[in-house]
Amino acid sequence: MGLEICAVGGYNEVGKNCTAIKVDEEVVIIDLGIHLENYIKVTEGEDAQGIQSKDLAKAQAIPDLNLIKDWKDKVKAIIIGHGHLDHCGAVPFLAKQFPDAPIISSPYTLEIIKTMLHDERLRLPNPLKAVNLNSSFKISDKITAEFVYITHSIPQPYLVAIHTSHGTIMYANDFKLDAFPTMGQKTNYARLEELGKEGINALILDSLYAGTPMKTPSESTAKQMLRDVLMGSDMSKGVIIITTFSSHIARLKAIIEMGRMLKRRIVFMGRSLSRYVLAANRVDLIELPSDILLVKEREKMHKMFQKIAKDGKEKYMVVMTGHQGEPNAVLSRLAQGQFNFEIGPHDNLVFACRVIPSPQNIKNRQIIENALMNKHIRIYRDIHVSGHGAKEDHRELIHMLKPKCILPSHCLPESSKKMRELCLEMGYHKESVHILSVGDRLKLC
Repeated sequence: MGLEICAVGGYNEVGKNCTAIKVDEEVVIIDLGIHLENYIKVTEGEDAQGIQSKDLAKAQAIPDLNLIKDWKDKVKAIIIGHGHLDHCGAVPFLAKQFPDAPIISSPYTLEIIKTMLHDERLRLPNPLKAVNLNSSFKISDKITAEFVYITHSIPQPYLVAIHTSHGTIMYANDFKLDAFPTMGQKTNYARLEELGKEGINALILDSLYAGTPMKTPSESTAKQMLRDVLMGSDMSKGVIIITTFSSHIARLKAIIEMGRMLKRRIVFMGRSLSRYVLAANRVDLIELPSDILLVKEREKMHKMFQKIAKDGKEKYMVVMTGHQGEPNAVLSRLAQGQFNFEIGPHDNLVFACRVIPSPQNIKNRQIIENALMNKHIRIYRDIHVSGHGAKEDHRELIHMLKPKCILPSHCLPESSKKMRELCLEMGYHKESVHILSVGDRLKLC
């Protein structure tokens, strides 16, 4: 009996986010994500139809639910914080282990999950329950989940407060405190401050950039950076290629706006881009102009590149997958010459992203950048701001919520230590910061 947390995934590692919270004899799972780097090793960077969960488990690309095998029959709900794959990507493969547990999330995140199920030709027995932001959902007589809007790099993200008779656990994974978002609401500061006054037993906190002494810049900064590059450079003689996170709808919306201003025909290439953009369109988050082309099949990509070459490259803006250099994504195949599409000194490539700092990503990106630089294409790197808060964002959130204890998550061990240093700086005792590893359990009461 009491309140207990199990770190199923995403603790002292980046990816595979999954936390189980046990309230007496009932359990809530928050997030079922994939480990992106390990997933890419299995799929080579593109969605792989027909992939088996056993292959993903062997590659350590999905959470190991055997860690909560003794809790399996107690699971009452699965909550998904937002639509990034490291939070929801394992749902199609793992949620069926808890067939009676509803999958609870925002309309947009559920639309992404539905699209993944359709693409992978999978079905789930679990009911899907959409919740409005800044609302609550009664899971049982003992557990109520509250969804508090916060800014991040994807639409409809929220922090999850699990209210119980033993106290409240706040799940803050992922977030930034963006005062000037280009899409959606601002963070619900008023409710966060109220929750801090009511009392938070434990805060599970995205600590990826706990060691970065700054406040993460607003997405409006990234939009201005993009405008400076696209509107302030002479790109009139060649194609404009942009690669960014497929899920970053605010960024994609800005790209569409600027493509319109430049009077370019806009083409989206890649399965994951189509998945996220169409999901956003279906829930009215983005209006997709009828003349934007979505191309996800390889054979159609070949034809599209032929059309671009025939019509004139200077008439097109092509947004494609492959920003991390994933071997099978569109940009990598373009760099390898698979489309027989000639690129050269008049053409332009904008990386509206940064390299996710893992050895494999760095290696993959270097390979395609070298190949493209050999073709003398103009490259614009790092047109991006992060979707994750840095040290001063962490300080502000902790100050608002005033949790009794803090659990660093979504980070490597060094960042967990940096989070502990920040908490000590703010007056917490060392014993109030619990650095968990995958498989660890923490009994709160």
